[in-house]
Amino acid sequence: MSEIIASPSTRRLARDRDIDIEALAHRLGRTTIAPEDISPGTDAGDGDGSPAPAASADASFWDVDHSRYGPVTEEPMSRFAQVAARNLAAAQALIPAVTHHDRADVSAIEAFRKALGPEAQARGIKLTALAFHVAALARALRAFPRFNASLSPDGNTLVLKGFVHIGIAVDTPNGLMVPVIRDADTKGLWRIAAEIADLAARAQARRIGPDEMGGASMTITNLGGIGGTAFTPIVNPPEVAILGLTRTETVTVWDGDTPRPVPMVPLDLSYDHRGINGADAARFLTHYAGLIGDPRNMLI
Repeated sequence: MSEIIASPSTRRLARDRDIDIEALAHRLGRTTIAPEDISPGTDAGDGDGSPAPAASADASFWDVDHSRYGPVTEEPMSRFAQVAARNLAAAQALIPAVTHHDRADVSAIEAFRKALGPEAQARGIKLTALAFHVAALARALRAFPRFNASLSPDGNTLVLKGFVHIGIAVDTPNGLMVPVIRDADTKGLWRIAAEIADLAARAQARRIGPDEMGGASMTITNLGGIGGTAFTPIVNPPEVAILGLTRTETVTVWDGDTPRPVPMVPLDLSYDHRGINGADAARFLTHYAGLIGDPRNMLI
């Protein structure tokens, strides 16, 4: 066979996946190999039991010698970060995602959290606003079962789930991790708050087991502790939607001619348009905002 034609990035991908590119070309009967040919089933997997999709386009034009323009240093990405990056790139490329924005009044939740301060201290549990969001999302998923679903790989079947598991995106020094709160719709606020604290702490210490990740109905990604007013989170497949939260802001609401300052949390719902339409997304987030607006909804 003639010399194999493959871009530097494709050859690098093949090396990273321990794939013999010449043998692959011979098996395919081709002289040109692209990144999409380096699929999980072609030769070797990712080595961690969870093969990630290969890049869907040739990015060889990004292979630039940056040192030509000034001093640079190189920082290798961890294996974990490399797998996550490929998964995110594949999700962004393959899912027709739309983000719906709204906001919810959190004045009642903040007053309720303040009132529960002494009990939280006695229990040794930090009752964060995120616990309310997990409880509200669990109830919203029960009310809107098409959001508690996954599309089959061919996009022809919607798999409706009889469980409600909520993923919590945790920013760690080793990259983003998403531990999961199982059966969140059956747990009270104190139990949810305790599990959030436990999972977040163990994620930071890289002590999350494989059985504590994956299988979520939907993921919450919370940037409220950092800042921002809105963003467009990437859907975490095989989930069909993801909920983003940013920092609570004070918004002026008018009661007739009287202005009233109201603390509102921005909500960003990204969803897979193949399985969910815009009207349903708007109804879902409106329902969710209503749950957040009255903490008694989380006590039922």
